[in-house]
Amino acid sequence: MEKIIIIAMFVQVTLSLVVMVIMGKRRFAAAKNKQIHLADFAAMRLDKAGDNVRVADRNFTNQFEIPVLFYAGCLLALQLNMASTAIAVLACLFVATRIVHSIIHLGSNHLRARFRVFLLGCLAVFVMWILLLFSVLYN
Repeated sequence: MEKIIIIAMFVQVTLSLVVMVIMGKRRFAAAKNKQIHLADFAAMRLDKAGDNVRVADRNFTNQFEIPVLFYAGCLLALQLNMASTAIAVLACLFVATRIVHSIIHLGSNHLRARFRVFLLGCLAVFVMWILLLFSVLYN
């Protein structure tokens, strides 16, 4: 199960880097189209850049919010030899929801669908932490 958890973590890292590239491409396109000036990047004044740039920026920031709890839970499970099948499944579920969330956010940005996927991912991380807590307390 350790390998599956590490692969899930790797996929989440890869997602973060892919979103970073998308964000960069959108920023450069906005600068090239004169929607924003290079000086705007000094203070990150991107409000004139358009929604597609701001959405990509926000999605990139999202990759360092709830996923931090995912990484911490995975590392704790690995460190304490608690890498169970349930933890591995929850890790994979979380990463799958993050991928779907990013696809929706960077694409159609359908709020209801995006929010549901976000909540499912948060639930996966929370259940992971509950399993870790019970494993520590009762083993």
